Amino acid sequence: MTDAGHEARYRAIAADLAAKIRSGHYAPGEALPPQRELSASYGVTLMTLRQALRELSDEKLIVQRPGKGTFVAPPHLAYELGSLRSLADDLRDQGHDVRTVVAGRAIRRAPAGIAAELRLRPGDTALRLERVREFAGRPAVHQVSWVRRPVADQIRDRDFTAVSLYTALAEAGVAVARASEVVRPGLLDPAAARRLHEPEGSAVLVSTRITYTPDAVPVVSDHATILGTMMEIRTERAATGLSLAWRATS
Repeated sequence: MTDAGHEARYRAIAADLAAKIRSGHYAPGEALPPQRELSASYGVTLMTLRQALRELSDEKLIVQRPGKGTFVAPPHLAYELGSLRSLADDLRDQGHDVRTVVAGRAIRRAPAGIAAELRLRPGDTALRLERVREFAGRPAVHQVSWVRRPVADQIRDRDFTAVSLYTALAEAGVAVARASEVVRPGLLDPAAARRLHEPEGSAVLVSTRITYTPDAVPVVSDHATILGTMMEIRTERAATGLSLAWRATS
């Protein structure tokens, strides 16, 4: 086969597989057939098939996991920066089916960093709420929220699999006015890796958000670890309204 013929063949295979993915024949998160099976079905060598798969990977249609196989990539979630709402509510409004798992909740002594963010005294306690957000059947976000007392005592028994933290605050009569958020690249730490079922050291986005009441009291310190393969940051820029600060990270 000539070089031109070889290129046309693997591009035709890539186009056929892409059409099957976009039509739903292969669903998000579903494993493609093994490479040997695919190469036999298309009547090509493994090398030709792998070139086709490389093209699909470049188009972010598939994800190849060494030792596990080739999977259809989940659609990317959009992390909206322009609104003060819960992450789950944002994603549901985009049409995504999001499942929340509560991994833990307890009143605990706030670590020094959290105490500083919430302006607590040394030794003060707060509600630690740990959740995992699942999307397309896969854990995507590990989220630990600390809520200052006495607000925490009013909401600690809510069903956070069905109610967002912001909704629980509103229904408890706690108004929130603004939040300060920093999103930076990071690597998956051991605790979050266990919750997200991903290798330690995987690329992630790390969000730290402090939410304030109208009288400027910090009420929630929220730390979210987001799989970099499943979410993108998106915002609408305007002359006024949203301020983004860019800086190099060490």
